[in-house]
Amino acid sequence: MIKATLPLTGIAILRFLGLFIVLPVISLYASSFPNATPLMLGLAVGGAYLTQVIFQTPIGIASDRYDRKKVVMIGLFVFMVGSIICALAHNIELLIIGRLIQGAGAVGGVVSAQVSDLVREESRTKAMAIMGGGIFASFTIAMIVGPIIGAQFGVDYLFAITAFLTLCSMILLYTKVPDTPKITYSFEGIPKWKDSLVDRNLWIINLSSFLEKTFMTLIFVIIPLVLVKEFGFAEENLWKIYAPGAILGVLAMGPASIIAEKYGKAKVVMLYGVLLFLVAYACIAISDSNTSSPKIALFITGIMVFFIGFASLEPIMQSLASKYAKAHQRGAALGMFTTYGYIGSCIGGMAGGVLYHYAGIAKIGIIITCVCVVWIVMIIFLKNPAKQKNVYLPLEDYEKAKFKDLDGVQGIIEWYVNESEKIIIVKYDVSFMSEAEIMQSVQKFKK
Repeated sequence: MIKATLPLTGIAILRFLGLFIVLPVISLYASSFPNATPLMLGLAVGGAYLTQVIFQTPIGIASDRYDRKKVVMIGLFVFMVGSIICALAHNIELLIIGRLIQGAGAVGGVVSAQVSDLVREESRTKAMAIMGGGIFASFTIAMIVGPIIGAQFGVDYLFAITAFLTLCSMILLYTKVPDTPKITYSFEGIPKWKDSLVDRNLWIINLSSFLEKTFMTLIFVIIPLVLVKEFGFAEENLWKIYAPGAILGVLAMGPASIIAEKYGKAKVVMLYGVLLFLVAYACIAISDSNTSSPKIALFITGIMVFFIGFASLEPIMQSLASKYAKAHQRGAALGMFTTYGYIGSCIGGMAGGVLYHYAGIAKIGIIITCVCVVWIVMIIFLKNPAKQKNVYLPLEDYEKAKFKDLDGVQGIIEWYVNESEKIIIVKYDVSFMSEAEIMQSVQKFKK
């Protein structure tokens, strides 16, 4: 499992480090251009997510039909080209074009699907947790390094670093990641990826991804603007705010993941994380409410609480999306999950600049606090995923066609065939049947 996961985790870390490293300072950088309007500032922050919205789900569907490794390589190349354009940009229009091209390399969901393909079901949660931890580590590093390098050398250097990191991830993909295994499924015809559109749990997780990323991107638009322009922070000192928040997030992430995965309390962790979002934005609202100047201590407290909430939610939501989706839906479902996140990032980035300019942080905080109340109500209807196990059967010993008799049997979640490993996988709900009962049922399918 580790051998299959680490190269893909490395690719995700390098890609997200390049994406995150500009996040703490890009709103300040974009606002420094002479003709930067609030809308252009929002596009500079959210433009990369706008094109990811357009391309993420189609790329996820394509990866279900073609080699995921090749799809990821093409996406990384496009992302690198966009990063180079951003590094060379001398006006905000060219910066926005570069950000839009960056987003066209939308392969986040495909990388997650690769992990699902290469790792057996019992180890998939652990593999997703490793990747989630790696991505959050890249986020933590970016929060510290981004403001320092951006202040000392310029944000254009950060985009150059992003291009270099992307090149490294392409080399890692080519040299260390195996080809995508060929998998056939437990039904005939074209994979019914549209089934994922009617699953209530996937809808809730997708909307949660949207809201989480909206509020995350929005807060990173307003943090540097408020700290530098209203509190008089030097840009090179922003890391002193981001670093403690990221460390608190790292400390919170482990317990949240254990409670969600080991003890099956994902729903509780989701509610806890959203409640922290509510508290964070309430603090931000109060810090600027009915005062002539914001209360910096309360504003920074809101930032710290936000980091804890974000770290609690981030590692478990993608794992939940993977659990709710069946094997033939996985690329499309994870692509859609990631798309909702990028829609949120796009809206958060674009709305952040406009709302800060026209509404102020008090109204922003009040609006988002109210939305968090609705989000909590929505999560109440989320179902904890069933405790699932797999039985692995050698393909050469069984008649594959006879397994269709398992379709619709209570307790059988799905079955499919991994042609590369020559095995038949039967996934079942342990609350309905045992492995011994599965083995007894498939005896009649032997050759």
